Amino acid sequence: MSDLAKAIGEQIRHYRTLAGMTQEQLAEAIESQGTYIGRVERGEQNIQLQTLEKIAEALHTQIAITFDHEQYERFKADEWIWKIVLLLKEQDHEQQQRAYRILREVFTNF
Repeated sequence: MSDLAKAIGEQIRHYRTLAGMTQEQLAEAIESQGTYIGRVERGEQNIQLQTLEKIAEALHTQIAITFDHEQYERFKADEWIWKIVLLLKEQDHEQQQRAYRILREVFTNF
């Protein structure tokens, strides 16, 4: 497969593992098979845009990030920030506000 397919697959794997999902869990979220996700992550399978959109939604990210190598490298370097973002995205607005107030309090009182 192409270098692009491999790069996209690597990024999908990275965001999937950050989200704490197995290939099977991601496959279930997009109504597919775990073997398909494995082939995509290895760059052995071309991926349709509709499938990429489903994957991005399941991983709480945007399709564009799979094409933006610079942004991917930043997120990869800031793994803990990405984990926090994923956790916060799962919460309702009130919980997000509460988390922000707690973090602000913790970091302004050092």
